[in-house]
Amino acid sequence: MNGFEEPVHHLGLSLAAVCEEAAIASAEWIGCGNKNEADGAATAAMRELLNRMPMRGTVVIGEGELDEAPMLYIGETLGTGQGPRVDIAVDPLEGTALVADGLDNSLSVIAIAPEGCLLHAPDTYMEKLAVGPAAAGKLDITAPLLDNLKAAAKALGKDLREMTVSIQSRPRHREAIETVRRAGAKVALFQEGDVSCSIATALPHTAADLFYSIGGAPEGVVSAVALHCLGGELQGRLKPENEEQDRRCRLMGVLPNAPLGMRDFLRSDDCVFAATGITESLLLSGVRRTAPGLYSVHTMLGLGLGRQVYFMKSEKPGLVPAAAELC
Repeated sequence: MNGFEEPVHHLGLSLAAVCEEAAIASAEWIGCGNKNEADGAATAAMRELLNRMPMRGTVVIGEGELDEAPMLYIGETLGTGQGPRVDIAVDPLEGTALVADGLDNSLSVIAIAPEGCLLHAPDTYMEKLAVGPAAAGKLDITAPLLDNLKAAAKALGKDLREMTVSIQSRPRHREAIETVRRAGAKVALFQEGDVSCSIATALPHTAADLFYSIGGAPEGVVSAVALHCLGGELQGRLKPENEEQDRRCRLMGVLPNAPLGMRDFLRSDDCVFAATGITESLLLSGVRRTAPGLYSVHTMLGLGLGRQVYFMKSEKPGLVPAAAELC
C-alpha cells in the first residue's frame, strides 16, 4: 500500500480514544489556575492509553527532552511492542494556560505515521503558514507575507478586503499584523491554540482564510497531518532561539530557517490525526460532564488514506475521579 510493513490507519479509533481520555483528565482542571497540573493530568492519561495500543511507537516531536519527564518526551517509546512501528507527534494539552484560566480553544491532539515518516525536530519555535485546499500549492513561506496574502486571495477568488488572516497575539507578530491590516485584510487574533486555528483554514464553516504564526514546532507537525487529511497545506521554518536549539536542529537533520513543505512534515499518506476539545474551540466543543463519572466529548479524526475526516460526539466514562476538590 505504501511500502511499509504494517498499515497504521486501523489505529484511528484507538487514537481518538486516547485524545478523549486526555481531554477528560485535563478538563477537571479547567479554571483552577494550575496549568502544570492540567498538563500533567492530560499527559498521564495519554501515556497510559498509548501504552495499551498494539504498536511500537516513538515520539519524534513532543513536549521536550528526556530530562523533562513526565512529559511525553522526544525519543520516548510507547505501545505494547506489537503491531506497526510508528512515529508520534503529540501535544496532550494544547493551550495549558487556556485550561488554567477557563478560556476557549484548548485541545488534546496527536498524530501518527509509519516509522520514519514524520518530521523529527526539537521542541522549538517554528514559523508556520497554513491554508485550505483552494490555496494549497500556491504559497511560499520564503516570500513576504503580503505576497502570500495576495496569492491566497487570488486562489480563493477574493478581494484582499474580504480576506481574514489568523495570527497569534504576540509582540513578535506585530509587523505581520500591521502588514495584513495595511493591505486592507482583516486579522483574527488568538491567544493560544494554533492547531485549531491552522486547521480552521481548511474548513468551510470557519472565517480564517490564511494562518500565520511563529509558535511551537510540535503543533506544526500535528497540524500538517490534519491539513493533509483535509487537503490543505502547511509550510514552516524552524526558528531556534539559541545556539543549543540550533545545534539540536542540525543533529536531527533539519536546517534552521530552511523551508519545510508537506512532504518534509509527512512522507506517507497512511497517517492518522486525532483531536478532542477540552474547552470550546473553532473546531470542537469542550468536555461536558453529563452525570457523575460520565462525560460528553467531541473529537475530530482524520485518516490520510482517502483524506477522510470524521467529527464524532459521544458520551463516555472517564478514567479520572470527578472531584471538584482537584482545584
